[in-house]
Amino acid sequence: MISAFECVHDGWGVAVLVGVANKDAVFKTKPINVLNERTLKGTFFGNYKPRTDLPLVVKMYMKKELELEKFMTHEVPFSDINRAFDLMLKGESLRCIIHMEE
Repeated sequence: MISAFECVHDGWGVAVLVGVANKDAVFKTKPINVLNERTLKGTFFGNYKPRTDLPLVVKMYMKKELELEKFMTHEVPFSDINRAFDLMLKGESLRCIIHMEE
């Protein structure tokens, strides 16, 4: 995170942090990096708006323009939900599908 921010151009550079950092992560930089008009932005879901964007995603999937399966790394039954959380916390899962019925 620090490297990305410190590499942007003074005056008009923008660094965008995507996703969730480790709970112990710390962001330290010299004040001059901010005073030189560098910009830091962050996002969890890429500014995804479910109300307006989800119908588009569904249409793309139905037309086979979007292969969601490539983003799913694990599937677990609901009774094994703690395993899904463990995989996520260890960074071993991109997306985990949890089946509600067994």
